[in-house]
Amino acid sequence: MNIKGFYLFFFFLIACPLVCFSQTGGKKPNAAQNAFVGSPAAKSSSAYAELLVYKTELEAQIEDLAGDYTEDFPKISELRFQLDLAEKAAKRFLSVSASDAPKLSLALGRLTVRKIELETVLWNLQKQYKDDYPEVRRSKRKVEVFERAIREILP
Repeated sequence: MNIKGFYLFFFFLIACPLVCFSQTGGKKPNAAQNAFVGSPAAKSSSAYAELLVYKTELEAQIEDLAGDYTEDFPKISELRFQLDLAEKAAKRFLSVSASDAPKLSLALGRLTVRKIELETVLWNLQKQYKDDYPEVRRSKRKVEVFERAIREILP
């Protein structure tokens, strides 16, 4: 091995780990960071894309209404409620491990979006009626049906 080869070997042996270490801010990844190993696969999934389209549409509607109405406007509060549910669902998708990422199908995305819509209907009904009102009970059952379907795919 010549001197140039020695320096090259030394560089890769010593300098590369130092560069990688400095890019992480000098911290070792913890268990929470390792839990999101599957997130790049999740972000490229059909389910996440479907949810992202839905979230983007909600944000655009909020922006459109925000110019004319305050945050207390019923439609804006409803859209914010839906956006909050969509963000929770996105976090659920991003927490999926890399081995479960293939489960994040378009069908799962559509089930999730439909469940959010049904939860919004239920939320609006619960603002007007008690839980024992027939329409509220029916709406709760619909939400439960979709949640069961989602859990069948993604426990």
